[in-house]
Amino acid sequence: MFRPKLPTMPQPTGTVTPPAVVIEPTTITPGTPAPPSAPAVPASAPVPSRPTVQFTPGTALALVGGGTAVVLVVGAVLVSMLLAVAVTAASVAVCALVLRSLLASDAKRR
Repeated sequence: MFRPKLPTMPQPTGTVTPPAVVIEPTTITPGTPAPPSAPAVPASAPVPSRPTVQFTPGTALALVGGGTAVVLVVGAVLVSMLLAVAVTAASVAVCALVLRSLLASDAKRR
């Protein structure tokens, strides 16, 4: 009653053989050039070129200023979140002390 009944695996009806793989050897004869697979690009076709980015002292200064601003803003946000957690923890601790004091004084009166 408490033993699990495991399903039985059905037996295969026929013999199962993996498909046969036929490997045919190829011969390589040296000295025969390979046929071109793709047509060659004519020399007159223009090659699209991307404009190169040049850093001037002004752009480098702007990048440094922007990176500094991002670091300062992210730092201020993280510090403010840490401060909020610290203030919350302090207020919870004060509430716990007040409740403990109230419960202790109530027990002394009885």
